[in-house]
Amino acid sequence: MSWVMGTVLVRIARLAFAGLAIAAIVSAVTATTGSLGNFFSYFTIESNMLAIAVLIVGGLLNPQSRDWAYLRGAATLFMVITGIVYAALLANAEVGLKAAWIDDTLHRVIPLVMLADWIFFSPWTRGSFVAALGWLTGPLAYFAYSLVRGPVAHWYPYPFLDPRHEGGGYGRVALYAVVLALAMGLLAVGVNAIGRRRGGALGGRHRVTSLS
Repeated sequence: MSWVMGTVLVRIARLAFAGLAIAAIVSAVTATTGSLGNFFSYFTIESNMLAIAVLIVGGLLNPQSRDWAYLRGAATLFMVITGIVYAALLANAEVGLKAAWIDDTLHRVIPLVMLADWIFFSPWTRGSFVAALGWLTGPLAYFAYSLVRGPVAHWYPYPFLDPRHEGGGYGRVALYAVVLALAMGLLAVGVNAIGRRRGGALGGRHRVTSLS
C-alpha cells in the first residue's frame, strides 16, 4: 500500500511540475515582444517542452516500455544540458526571459526535477552507452538548425553560436561546438549510468529490455 501511495504522489508531482513549466512558458510567450520564431528557437524552450510532455505522460500513464525509457533519458539529458550550460555560460546573458521566476523555473527547477525523477524512478535498465550517445542527435541537430537559421533570421539564440559575437567568427563557434559536444557526451554517459544503476536496483518489478 505504501508503495502504491508513493507512486501516486510521484505521478501527481510530475503533473504539478509540468503545470509549473507550462505556466512559465505561457507567461514568457505573453510577455515577449520579439519574434515567436526566435522564442521557440531557444534550446531552453524546446527542451522544456519535451520535459513537459514527458512529465504529463509520466504523470497520467507512467509507461515502462523500452522506447519510453529511452525518450525519458533523452529528455533528462536535454534538461541537464540546459541547466549546466545556463549556469556556466548564460547566467548573465540575455536569453529572452524577463521574469526571474520564469528564468529559475526553466533553467533550474525543471532540470533538477527531471534529473531527480530519473535518479529515483528510472525504468532504464542495461541501456548501452552507444544507445545513450544517440541522445546527442537532438542537441547536434539543434546546433545545425541554429547555424542555418541564424544568417536567415539575422539572429542567434546564444552568444556562443553567433559567429559575429566579439568578432570570433566560425572558428570560435567551432571551438565551442567541440567543447560542448565532448561535455554533452560525458553527460550522456552519466545519465545512462544513473539509469542503469537505478534500473538494476529495481530488480524485476519494472524491468525493461535495453536498447542495443
